[in-house]
Amino acid sequence: MRSLCTDLGLKGTVLLATEGINFFLAGTATAVEGFTAFLDGDERFHGIPVKTSFTDYPPFNRLNVRKKSEIISVGLDHINPAIFTGPEIEPRDFKALLDRGEAVHVLDTRNDYELRVGTFTNAIDLDIRTFRDFPKAIQRLPATMKDEPVVMFCTGGIRCEKASAIMMEAGFTNVMQLKGGVLGYFEEVGGDHWDGDCFVFDQRVAVNPSLEESEVVVCYACREPLSVAEQSSPDYAVGRSCPYCIDRLNLTPITDEG
Repeated sequence: MRSLCTDLGLKGTVLLATEGINFFLAGTATAVEGFTAFLDGDERFHGIPVKTSFTDYPPFNRLNVRKKSEIISVGLDHINPAIFTGPEIEPRDFKALLDRGEAVHVLDTRNDYELRVGTFTNAIDLDIRTFRDFPKAIQRLPATMKDEPVVMFCTGGIRCEKASAIMMEAGFTNVMQLKGGVLGYFEEVGGDHWDGDCFVFDQRVAVNPSLEESEVVVCYACREPLSVAEQSSPDYAVGRSCPYCIDRLNLTPITDEG
């Protein structure tokens, strides 16, 4: 896989595990087509949905190919989305549901720093720092939710494949996952019912509902995303501190090279 991406001139991240593959790659149109053709030619990956978009500059500095025990780490070996996962709801159907004001719980499965950048109006905030906190966090939800409709979402839909299975195993009987996640929703229906931008795990930091790079930046000291207002804080000094880490001692700037 590393040789293939190198030969094609692709940069980004490829994660491999027994449960599947996940990748965020950037390159020329020809390179991307070559990579997807390779996937289609491998029976293990044939038919895997691939999402493409365009950018004015390379969003990744280097290529990183890694083997992991889990694509999305949660620490539950028995959860296998290929075998058991929740049904999907199409972005247009989800928007229509919200337009009608139907009674549904909208659950944000993402980490606290992602949610702070933007989320759906009135979405439930689980207040988790990593996805490993998700199984315990749903135990704090009201028991009545177990028999009520829940639509969960994440950035691109990957986390929800596991999150929906975890919730169903915990007794939630009416769980759906937003197909394509927030980015799929933006692409198909725009930003209705969404507040703010969407955090992404590349150099863009965040995109708006038009899928354009927003003005959110990352603090190089602690890696927290910062809104325009937070960048105006007296606690923000590029490469040194921000409102989230100003009280920490001996700050050392973090570079793209880790």
